[in-house]
Parts: sequence; C-alpha cells; structure tokens
Amino acid sequence: MDQGMAMNMGNMIAYLHFTIGDNLWFLGWAPRSTGAMVGTCIGLFILAIAERWLAMMRGVMEAHWNTRLDLRICLSCSAHAQVMQCSDSLANNFNNSSVASSPKKRKTSSSQAAQPRCDSQRRTTPPFVLTYDIPRGIIQAVLASVNILFMLTVMTFQIGFIIAVVIGLGVGEALFGRYNPYFVHSH
Repeated sequence: MDQGMAMNMGNMIAYLHFTIGDNLWFLGWAPRSTGAMVGTCIGLFILAIAERWLAMMRGVMEAHWNTRLDLRICLSCSAHAQVMQCSDSLANNFNNSSVASSPKKRKTSSSQAAQPRCDSQRRTTPPFVLTYDIPRGIIQAVLASVNILFMLTVMTFQIGFIIAVVIGLGVGEALFGRYNPYFVHSH
C-alpha cells in the first residue's frame, strides 16, 4: 500500500517551511526555482486581491438587486393602489347613480379602497428573480472555488504561499472593503 505514495507527488512537508518544490494545486505546478517561487507568490497575491474584489462586487450587486426589488415591489403596490383607487371612484360613481345599492355596501367598498393592501409588503423573503439569483449563484460558486484553492494553498504549509495569500487578502480588503454596503465601519 505504501507504493502509491512513492509516485512523484512532490515533497509534502507537514510543518511550516520555506523550501522550494511544493506542489500547488496540480502535480505539474511545483515551483522549483526562486523565480518560479516568486512568480507563484505574485500570482497568489493577485488572486487574493481578485477574491476581495469579487466579494465587493457581490455586496454591491446585492445592494443593487435589493434596491431594484424594492422598486419593483413599490411599483407593484403603486399599481395595486391605483387600481384600488380607480375601482373606488368607479364604485362611488356607481353608488351615486340611480341603481345605487344599500348604504352599508357603499361604506365597505370605500373603506377597503382607502387602505390598499399589497401582499408583497408582507413577504419575509424576497421572491426568486431569475436575473438576480442566477448571477448570485455563479458569484458564490466562484468565491467558494477560490476559497477552496486558498485552503489547499495553506495546506502545503509553504510560508511564502501563505504570506502571499494573507497580504493579498489584506491589500484587497484595503482597496475594495469600503465599497461593500453590508459592512458598517465603526470609526
């Protein structure tokens, strides 16, 4: 059974180290020179910044989608209120005509129209909107994939890789963190 481990798997060192030659994600991607190591760290640094940018874009898009959904709900309620107002004026015109119904019905009809009820205001979760939820799912899948790649990077125990990811995430947060509408600054 140990023969499977004898394959060319690279040097898997299970403690923090700076040695060159660790596999990163693929068997063929094992930087074996100082230049390759620096290039890999720069790539990880840029990927970490891109991950923070994508997280910021998701936050901005969530705010945009919520605003659009609120607008859609308001327009729906506004249209509902206009229909109710129109039906109230028609009911008043009908009640004032010679074929008027009883005064009790007239009062009920105008009180219902005075308080337009919009069912979408009572929702606790937003509705499924294909143009919002499919991109949301794609962005989440990409973010999860990048985070899994970061986890695999940390599992190499290569300190150069870890430092590049951590610094990249810090720089990315410094660049893009203020644009996330769901993060409230405390200063």
